[in-house]
Amino acid sequence: MWKPDRNSKKALYEQIADHLEQRISYGEFPPGSLLPSERKLAEQLGVNRSTVVLAFAELRSLGIIESRTGSGTRVSTSKWEATPKHTPNWSRFAEGGSFLPNPPFMRRIREALIQQPDLIDFASGELAADLAPTIELAQLMKEHKYTSYLGYDNPQGSTLLRQELVDYLQRYRGIRTTESSILITSGSQQSLYLITQCLLSPGDAVAVEDPSYCYSLPMFQSAGLRLFRLPVDEHGIQPDDVRSLYKKHRIKMVFLNPNFHNPTGTVLCEERRQQLRDVTSELGLPIVEDDPFSLTAYDGLPPKPLKALDDIGSILYIGSFSKIAASGLRIGWMVAPNSIVSRLADARQQMDFGLSIIPQQVAGQFIGSHYFEPHLDRLRMELRFKRDLLIEALEKELPGQIHYKVPDGGLHLWCKLFKKMNDSKLLEESIKRGVVFVPGSVYGSDSDFVRFTFARPKTEDIGRGISLFSEAYRELNG
Repeated sequence: MWKPDRNSKKALYEQIADHLEQRISYGEFPPGSLLPSERKLAEQLGVNRSTVVLAFAELRSLGIIESRTGSGTRVSTSKWEATPKHTPNWSRFAEGGSFLPNPPFMRRIREALIQQPDLIDFASGELAADLAPTIELAQLMKEHKYTSYLGYDNPQGSTLLRQELVDYLQRYRGIRTTESSILITSGSQQSLYLITQCLLSPGDAVAVEDPSYCYSLPMFQSAGLRLFRLPVDEHGIQPDDVRSLYKKHRIKMVFLNPNFHNPTGTVLCEERRQQLRDVTSELGLPIVEDDPFSLTAYDGLPPKPLKALDDIGSILYIGSFSKIAASGLRIGWMVAPNSIVSRLADARQQMDFGLSIIPQQVAGQFIGSHYFEPHLDRLRMELRFKRDLLIEALEKELPGQIHYKVPDGGLHLWCKLFKKMNDSKLLEESIKRGVVFVPGSVYGSDSDFVRFTFARPKTEDIGRGISLFSEAYRELNG
């Protein structure tokens, strides 16, 4: 993000005025469009509001912008050659469409991380750079010659990667499948998007866990789906709740994250797994199983997926490399009946004509290499260490004021604050102090829940980050 140069001889307000004029002339802010408020622009640029006031005054004097009380500041419609009635109303377009924006909290968190890169990040659900197999992947790229063909690949994804995934899924997840039943995607998010758009219709009822990351994904609402809750306790969901929702709402699909559930970290117990299998088989209900965290099991004994027991093809199984290797590879997969794979591969091809070939080949080489298991061992050890640091910091900074269940895998710690909070104020107060987290209401929970992700922050920042959070918490508690 552009920032004014404080070492320049030109005044800060003049630099800001020049920058805005340039963006306006490039069409980023067309005639009639609303500019950011003085306060927000000052925050983004790291200057006093009075500096932005001077910049706006400079642009107004040139007739480039115009301000009206109660209506904000807009780009002038008379200064530019374009006739106002022929200028598209981009604000209306931005607010329209059927695909909804991210929830306000998620947009605020993203905005804060962009504006303040030094924030201690307990919000982002991805691995820190030092946990990714960067050296191993670089070595593989030296050892192997990758294809010189850079055209469109098989709509289902790289044949090499799908072949490697057949062995990977059987060895590490106990899933028996063939390459024709695997669809490569850009990650779990795209897999879910394809399912909601292609296999379901507006008005369909689906069941999701409560709390659930699904509540943070606007794609479910954008698809017009009706979400019904399956409460999660320390042993996962209750299978009888699935039966009840089916009888009452005729749910068409169940979305589950049974292993190291996001955000609670729970694992669906064995007894309930069998009960769930019986209930869904009896009702003919498909399950979408998202399994991103299993291989992070700190004891090296990952729980089996539901798909490993699926002998009738009723489970659509989703996996990815984002939580065990590197989110930047943008590699995920879905195991499904061949008819479903063909349908979704056709839809995905309409979207992007297929994924990039090179990352698929790198991923295929990596999971089949001697680098993979040592990487997993190191990842588990580092994640467990970071989890323990986080818990130690919470016990030190907020003794007797917070409750949590220690997870045995995954990247998250789900916490309940003993005092009810205004989660918006708590988030803003935390950002002001230099730390960010995800409020529990993002996942459909009450405002006294928070999710801390410990995979992203540096080891040396975890204690300091919780100290800053506790300061914000105490400030709001008087």
